[in-house]
Amino acid sequence: MDTQTLVKPAPAAGTPAAGAYPDRGQPAAWTAQQANDDRSWVLRLAPQHVEALHRALAHAKTVAKPLLQWSKADFPLDEPTQAILREAIATTQGRWGMCLLKGFPVDVWSEEDTRLAYWGIGLYMGVGRPQNRASDVMTDVRDAGGSYKTKGGRGYNTNAELDFHMDSCDVVALMCRRTAKSGGSSKVVSSIALHEEIERLRPDLLAVLHQPYYHSYQGAQDPSQPPYYPLSIFGNHPTQFAARTNRKNSVAAQRDFPEVPRWTQAQTEALDLLDELMAGDKLCYNMELERGDLQLLNSYVTLHSRTAFEDYEDADRKRHLLRLWLAVPVSQELPADWDVYYIDVRGGSVRGGMRGSGISPEFLEYEHRHAQVLGMPSEPWAPKVLKADGVLPGGQV
Repeated sequence: MDTQTLVKPAPAAGTPAAGAYPDRGQPAAWTAQQANDDRSWVLRLAPQHVEALHRALAHAKTVAKPLLQWSKADFPLDEPTQAILREAIATTQGRWGMCLLKGFPVDVWSEEDTRLAYWGIGLYMGVGRPQNRASDVMTDVRDAGGSYKTKGGRGYNTNAELDFHMDSCDVVALMCRRTAKSGGSSKVVSSIALHEEIERLRPDLLAVLHQPYYHSYQGAQDPSQPPYYPLSIFGNHPTQFAARTNRKNSVAAQRDFPEVPRWTQAQTEALDLLDELMAGDKLCYNMELERGDLQLLNSYVTLHSRTAFEDYEDADRKRHLLRLWLAVPVSQELPADWDVYYIDVRGGSVRGGMRGSGISPEFLEYEHRHAQVLGMPSEPWAPKVLKADGVLPGGQV
């Protein structure tokens, strides 16, 4: 794939607010120095936006129904505040593949207020996706005593340093409520720049990364699905760049499932080179999230990580972020063979997430209703591969 000729995806047909999304150009490679020097990806709420959020929250606190039953009317925002949220999402689809929207008033909101406000904000940005075995659509990113590199382990409930990875959605949204006593720095890499570096240094390994590896779902798949899936690290769409990697999950598939193909030497070398380049100063941008920051990352053109952290003793001072996984109206088309994981690869469609085992009728009603509100194509979820099908083709080079 020629990463210099990527095509900017068009908004999904029928999206009511498609014309209101600013055009931020197409995603392109960037280095850590470029991200530091050009801060056009950082936005800040104005006082009038904050006042609008306070008013919307005051109204939302009178709404006596579960979050999945909320509509935009339950968190009513004025047009200028809606516009900056659309701008933030549009920024993730452009040059940097990321946006930092600063200034949310978490210092004066309680934890429950922040949770209510964040869900309301998310209604204007996209359709929330399930994130874990319990099919939660909003998760707490904080140390809950979890284990990271173990069977079924996830990183969001630990204080561990994380492997570089992308989340299973169009845009991962992290609202920073509390920071750690030390550590917990966010790291972001342009996966387009990563692709270009590998092409320059080891073009022989680039072909390997465009072929499937097996990855573990870490137990968060739908019960009907096999516990692993084959997907290439770099996608093979003719015009749309896309990447996804999480070495922990690739290692887990090798460790836990003897029936999947073993890595070749070239596959191991390719993953080692990815690790080396992602951690290097040239590509890795270090971002210190502050209280009230909303970090938005395009999962197809960025990879992210986090350093280990030490918490405060006081429970309300411990590091705490709230996470949404969003399908967004202006997302790109994905490679056709990625449907094994994303189910729907159409641009702007409702897709992604880890289905888990807790999908409820209330979630399905929310998903369908909110997709219609945002003008996003949506089909009833159905796995492309069933557990009964056995080992899928692919994975060997």
